[in-house]
Amino acid sequence: MLLEMECTSPQNCVCDFTYNFYWQHQGRELDPDGVIPCQLDTSYTYRDLVTALRRRKTIHIRGDVGKRLCSNAGADMRYFGGTGGIIDSGTVIVDGNVGTRMGMGMVSGEIYVSGTVAEPMGNIIEVESDRAGFRKFRSITDLLHGGSPDGLLPPNSFDGSRLTLSDGILRDSIAARCSADRTVVVNGNADISVGILMKSGELRICGDAGMNAGALLAGGTVIIEGNAGEFAAADMRSGVLIIKGRSKGFVGGKMSGGVIFLKGGGAVIPPVRMVSMTGRDYRLLMRTMHTNQIEAMMYTKYSANGL
Repeated sequence: MLLEMECTSPQNCVCDFTYNFYWQHQGRELDPDGVIPCQLDTSYTYRDLVTALRRRKTIHIRGDVGKRLCSNAGADMRYFGGTGGIIDSGTVIVDGNVGTRMGMGMVSGEIYVSGTVAEPMGNIIEVESDRAGFRKFRSITDLLHGGSPDGLLPPNSFDGSRLTLSDGILRDSIAARCSADRTVVVNGNADISVGILMKSGELRICGDAGMNAGALLAGGTVIIEGNAGEFAAADMRSGVLIIKGRSKGFVGGKMSGGVIFLKGGGAVIPPVRMVSMTGRDYRLLMRTMHTNQIEAMMYTKYSANGL
């Protein structure tokens, strides 16, 4: 089934499965049942579009769209009574331009865009399009879970176990909710929330990362070879976060599990505290950071439970 709408001006948070992180603003910033402004001859609400995608329908939007299109698409949000897992999502077609953070935290579904897509983008990657005049994007997490490199465009590459992003596009929320034992390497910088809710695998940023790196990390390993913004490891539950450069501060807020290794320093927040390194830790750092024991000894280990 096809749902069609025309927008006379770009609107934010269209097809956003979180409704602009509703639990933070409780409807003050966006009413899920409010009609999306600037529609021509239709009166769809934000919830109407999310419901359509949850039913795997196709949405065709004519006109430009604002920020955070398809944010967290495919996430069965626990706050709204879901499982917290991943569900299949439908397709969005935009005959126009799209603003920043398209596909932030997106884990399933497809997006077609005829115009430009502003950076930073979300957890998406461009693939070969099967629709004339449109670029096609899919979720990086979905690609990792599916394990197939079909349609991937150079210079990015995927061999079924290792995805290398070399296109220079600034992205946020890379590998969000990934539960596959895959490796992602970003040859460049990344934006906010890399590795958020990641459960397995390894994510390596070969440059700097923005705020909330490793936030809500639930397993796997996130490696930042450059500097990291504020609030790294916020609400971290398990897994490993390694930051070779400097962390701007507020590291480990509300952290309950997992370990952090910092080389360049950074202020941590209690109950996170420094703990002693073990031989196993040194071996982990030598392997993941491709270094020797002397450099591995320059890291400091932190945890919330003393392990």
